[in-house]
Amino acid sequence: MKLFEIAQFLKPEELDEALRADVSAGLTSQPKTLPPKWFYDDRGSELFTEITRLEEYYPTRRERAILAARAGEIASATGARTLVELGAGSGEKTRLLLDALGASLEAYVPVDVSGEYLRDAAEKIAAEYPALAVRPVAADYERHLSRIPGGPRKLVAFLGGTIGNMVPQERHGFLSAIRATLGPDDALLLGADLVKDEKRLVRAYDDERGVTAEFNRNVLRVINARLGADFVPEAFEHVAVWDPDDEWIEMRLRSRGRQEVRVEALDLTVRFADAEEMRTEISAKFRPERLEAELDAAGYTLAGFWTDPDGDFSLTLARPQKDHDSEEMSPGRLTVG
Repeated sequence: MKLFEIAQFLKPEELDEALRADVSAGLTSQPKTLPPKWFYDDRGSELFTEITRLEEYYPTRRERAILAARAGEIASATGARTLVELGAGSGEKTRLLLDALGASLEAYVPVDVSGEYLRDAAEKIAAEYPALAVRPVAADYERHLSRIPGGPRKLVAFLGGTIGNMVPQERHGFLSAIRATLGPDDALLLGADLVKDEKRLVRAYDDERGVTAEFNRNVLRVINARLGADFVPEAFEHVAVWDPDDEWIEMRLRSRGRQEVRVEALDLTVRFADAEEMRTEISAKFRPERLEAELDAAGYTLAGFWTDPDGDFSLTLARPQKDHDSEEMSPGRLTVG
């Protein structure tokens, strides 16, 4: 097996500083909040992989089905020689793209915040694709986009519907920042969940086995371990609700009774009222026309749009707009046969 080093753009002290800042701001605000990126220590990454295999959690299966049916079209349309995957995770769906891109692909750059989890996934990819240069990067892709190595004919993949974890202003900034890294021959492949029946959406984030609940509470365990807090995770109930106005799911942690939590690294004492809720994640769902409008506003031209047969999930291929674009492709709803 080829040996490689993980490019460490996210140094431990930077990660600690960001965690302290986020937790301090979130626990002193009203209502209280915590960013979803802190779910993902090694245990959090394992729990999320387990979530993707649950019957209730359809997005991963639907996205995989689209990739299985359309990866060849994506490969032909992009001719990518470098694949950069933001939030790479286990890389299970990535193999469909790697296989479709074939011998023309020269380098794979998986980017994630969890270094050890990233190393394990990258080693497996390197073993399965010995001709491919695998260059893993431990980074916060919201902060380090400009430093992530690229290459000729780059395809940036942001899969799994993670774009929905950002509020609209954050999405615009993030998509614009990716756009700034793209050359005229590069492209973005974006996975986004679509608006559907409220009951199905809530079930996907509140499974019967309680895996999502454990994933949600894992953020408290991360804060305990990293900041010397004394959260009792079991003292918080997992809640998932649909916001019809913003068209997103909110995950929250609801305090079971009045309690007081000490965060030693911040010299902070936090009080929770009985049934007080703290938001830990949003997961926005999209309509095709909204996706097109947001990508256009961030400087992209649509080059392809695909859904699964039921219209549950979508993959969008977008290219950076040229200064004088005269022919913009209109995205039609393409379905898996």
